[in-house]
Amino acid sequence: MKFLKFITFIICLFSVNTINAQQILKKGFLVACGDDKLFIIDPAKSNEKHTEIIWSWEVKNSEGLPKEYFPLLKSLDDCKPVMNNKKILATSSSGATILVNIATKKIEFYAKTPMAHSADILPKNRIVVANSTHKDGNSIELYDLLKNETVLFRDTLYSGHGVVWNPKENLLYVLGYQHLKSYELIDWKTENPSLKLVNTWEIPDKSGHDLSRIDDENFLISTHNSVFLFNSKIKSFTPFDLLKDRKDIKSLNYSHKTNSLVYTIAEESWWTENIYMVNPMKTIKLPGLKLYKVRKAI
Repeated sequence: MKFLKFITFIICLFSVNTINAQQILKKGFLVACGDDKLFIIDPAKSNEKHTEIIWSWEVKNSEGLPKEYFPLLKSLDDCKPVMNNKKILATSSSGATILVNIATKKIEFYAKTPMAHSADILPKNRIVVANSTHKDGNSIELYDLLKNETVLFRDTLYSGHGVVWNPKENLLYVLGYQHLKSYELIDWKTENPSLKLVNTWEIPDKSGHDLSRIDDENFLISTHNSVFLFNSKIKSFTPFDLLKDRKDIKSLNYSHKTNSLVYTIAEESWWTENIYMVNPMKTIKLPGLKLYKVRKAI
């Protein structure tokens, strides 16, 4: 049965709609990643029986990427829409980070990043990556978009799993195994920028996994056993009611305005085939894919 589902899924990829490049990733669309593949999905036209895939990418068809990177991208674990939803910043726990131009599918940045689990774009086209448990990982690393494979700055972070830039505060937030940290940008107009640690907080549970930004002062943090809301203004952690005490949440995206939620949860070991939504309530399936994270374009 799973084989038949997978064949059906692959057939769907060949019928991806051809649309204007400026319309590929609209607000509200989903970006999903698993194995060595990226997808853009229209959730409004998707349900448990049909997934409306409007764009797809896989490593073997990539342009501008050295072939030595192919095995390093076999397990994509984060895929953030960036730069006005025109590009996708993706990380792989197999050891790499890339920036994909959606319209051209070309790779515009690549770096070998050990056990990478999350990345984000910083001002002046810098990229920050969180690396998890690896002999060369347990860190955050800073790169310049125009300098592939060149580490500009590095700091230790055990089991790095999340990085999120907050433009309102001009602070970078990073999530590790047991700590949430904030950094400020130093010497940012020079060729030798760095990050300075501002605050460190112990999270309410061990094994910090996903970090996402809701608004100027609110963030969501998933751990092994639950999900918490962090408010950077009052520096507090509180249970997030919609997913309180839910274990193994791998990614989450929430909107205050609509009370809508999109998330993934580990159901087969560390992966799943399902994307779950709340308001509207629905499940979107990607059968045959070891799906890890989903992000919502805003």
